[in-house]
Amino acid sequence: MANPFRTARIFFGELFAELQKASWPTRSELKDSTIVVIVACVLLGLFTSISDFAIYQVVDLFTTWVS
Repeated sequence: MANPFRTARIFFGELFAELQKASWPTRSELKDSTIVVIVACVLLGLFTSISDFAIYQVVDLFTTWVS
């Protein structure tokens, strides 16, 4: 049976080696990307809320015509 500590040490060694190869964003790139994501989330939330309200009003209008 393989030593679990040895395999874990090998895994984390390879993990750190791969993370050092990665290109990490600068602080300004990270800030700009974060702002874009927050703005996109707000716009999507507004669109979803307005669409939900509009569909609710249309369904409510149709149900009042039927009854």
